[in-house]
Amino acid sequence: METLFPIGPVMPYGFSYYPDFITKEQEQKLLEMISGMDLHTLIFQGYEAKRKVESFGYSYHFDTRTITKGKPIPEQMIFLVRKVEQWFSLPEGSVAQVLVTEYPIGAVINWHRDAPPFDKIIGLSLQSDCTFKQRPYDKAKQGRKSVISQTVKRRSLYIMQEEAREDWEHSTAPVQEIRFSITMRTLRPGFG
Repeated sequence: METLFPIGPVMPYGFSYYPDFITKEQEQKLLEMISGMDLHTLIFQGYEAKRKVESFGYSYHFDTRTITKGKPIPEQMIFLVRKVEQWFSLPEGSVAQVLVTEYPIGAVINWHRDAPPFDKIIGLSLQSDCTFKQRPYDKAKQGRKSVISQTVKRRSLYIMQEEAREDWEHSTAPVQEIRFSITMRTLRPGFG
C-alpha cells in the first residue's frame, strides 16, 4: 500500500488530510452506486437544506436527542469502510454510521460540530472539490483571522478527531460543481 501523508495548511490538532485516498475506478463505482440511491432532502431542525442525503447505520435525531440504528451499510461500501478502519487502526465494525450527501451547485454546510454521540468524523469527497473551513468553537476566539481553510479534492479523505472534533467547528464554502461526500462516523463509548 502506498503511504499517504497529511498535507496542506496547518490545521487544528486532530485534523488530517489524505489526497487520492481512493482510485478513479473506486470513485466511479461509488458514484454509480450513489446514483441508484433514493436520496432525500435533508431537514435539519425544521429547515430544508439544499443538499440530499441517505444515512446508514446509526442516526442522531436532534429533536429528541436520541440515537437509533437504521438501514445496514450497503455491501458495495464495505470495501471503503474496511479500508478506513484499517488505515486508522480502528477495530473492524468501528464505523457506525455512513452518510451519503449530494451537494448541488451553490450548496454549503453552515458552521457546526457533529452530533454528540459521534467520535471520529471521516469524510471522503467525490466528483468535485470543496473548500473545508474550520474555526474555534469558543465564540471569544472567533474572528476572520481564526478561520482556517483546506481544499478537499475529489477522492481525498479527511479525519477530525480529538481537538479538531471537540474544540473546533467546521463548514464548507458554496460548491462550484455538483459534489458528493461519504461521511463515516464512529460512536463514543456508551452509545449504540
